[in-house]
Amino acid sequence: MKSLKHGKNILVSVENITPVGIWLFVKEKEYFLRYEDYPYFKDQTLSSIQNVQLLHGYHLYWTELDVDLEIDNLENPEKYPLKSKTVKPHLISHSTERRIAAR
Repeated sequence: MKSLKHGKNILVSVENITPVGIWLFVKEKEYFLRYEDYPYFKDQTLSSIQNVQLLHGYHLYWTELDVDLEIDNLENPEKYPLKSKTVKPHLISHSTERRIAAR
């Protein structure tokens, strides 16, 4: 987590992790990210979810999870209709190790 002035003016922090999603505090605003909408956070370790950085003042990045989100995505989800889908094991081609899109 990034902060300014040794603990003052915290820019981003994970406030709570629940069975349904995570609560983020970003630039003095709170956001709830449901696992239904953000499945890449489900079943992750606490430390990997808490290891988030705010880059350029608008870009959230989870280093260990390789997840990128812009604050605008959290504030205006209707502008971003595409949702991440987890790939089921039976949809992976074992001969080429490529992932095949779920239909």
